[in-house]
Amino acid sequence: MSNTESLTGKVALITGASRGIGKEIALELSNLGAEVIINYSSSDEKAEEVVNLIKESGGKVHKLKFDVSKEESVSRAFEEIIKINGAIDILVNNAGITRDGLLMRMKSEQWDDVLNTNLKGVFLCTKYASKFMIKKRSGKIINISSIVGIIGNPGQANYSAAKAGVIGFTKTCAKEFASRGINVNAIAPGFIETEMTEKLNNEEIIKAIPLGKLGSCSQIANLVSFLVSSNAGNYITGQTISIDGGMSI
Repeated sequence: MSNTESLTGKVALITGASRGIGKEIALELSNLGAEVIINYSSSDEKAEEVVNLIKESGGKVHKLKFDVSKEESVSRAFEEIIKINGAIDILVNNAGITRDGLLMRMKSEQWDDVLNTNLKGVFLCTKYASKFMIKKRSGKIINISSIVGIIGNPGQANYSAAKAGVIGFTKTCAKEFASRGINVNAIAPGFIETEMTEKLNNEEIIKAIPLGKLGSCSQIANLVSFLVSSNAGNYITGQTISIDGGMSI
């Protein structure tokens, strides 16, 4: 028996979906039958590549460029989503950036940029998506946090603070939305093979991972699909699920 069910007829928005984890989540949810909206902020070419991959496999998809950190941009985007798709059933808040540096040298701009995208962006997208989910009395929201939001990481005070904020935000939203049939959960990936981790010293990182290897984007996507499409996922809310090879134990 499959752990997942069809998402046919469901509309899913994935922020930051032109590459990495977001791209893999978009492909996975499309494979399950969802109509996918690819959000991105800069690279039209990479977003178009994801769109073409989904179309080639017979999926329904379109891309939508907007800045998750700006309310006017988010508001317009959701107006367009409802106009085109008529609904929003699944929201995956994945968009994120890094501006690393030791705290003593960190500029206010580095702090603000990361908090605005990685935390305020989650707030804004959830605020606007939930309005439509509440009307339908159903919906699934997945917030991509990070293991560093749980254990911290030198040189990432801004990123760690934002991702820890996502966890608290997730718990509060889960409590506020539970009576409206909306599940809200967070996923806290460890070190995953993406463009963001290519520049890191992977040998040193692997020493800190009990399973001795980096994770893959597809493993994160599989967990998302379980939470949004399985019967078991319907009874999971307010949780932060670490998928980190054992780093946080």
